[in-house]
Amino acid sequence: MDDKDLIAHAKDAREHAYAPYSRFKVGAALQGRSGKVYTGCNVENASYPAGICAERCAVGKAVSEGEREFSAIAVVGDSEGPCAPCGICRQVLLEFNPAMRVIMTNLEGDTRILAVSELLPGAFGKADLPNE
Repeated sequence: MDDKDLIAHAKDAREHAYAPYSRFKVGAALQGRSGKVYTGCNVENASYPAGICAERCAVGKAVSEGEREFSAIAVVGDSEGPCAPCGICRQVLLEFNPAMRVIMTNLEGDTRILAVSELLPGAFGKADLPNE
């Protein structure tokens, strides 16, 4: 699947976002190494910390279906520039593949592509945990 297709899946997912508080809808499309695409959207809650970002929604769907290796994720929002994942999402994505391509775009088509490790330099990972 090429980047344009992955972005199209993310745009479709964005339409399902539940964002009554921020009114900032985000969609994500995560490509597994199997080739399967898992989509997600942000889901807000009146108790703000209970909300979930589109990227983590997509990761949760993928992991719950048995996929744990990912090659790329597209993130789309109605932002001035390319829509980038928040810090928590960067950490979650890094857990699965520091080299994963993150395709950040907006509704105007402004796009930037970086590896997760470039978005989260000096990241905390599995290697930083003490051995049991």
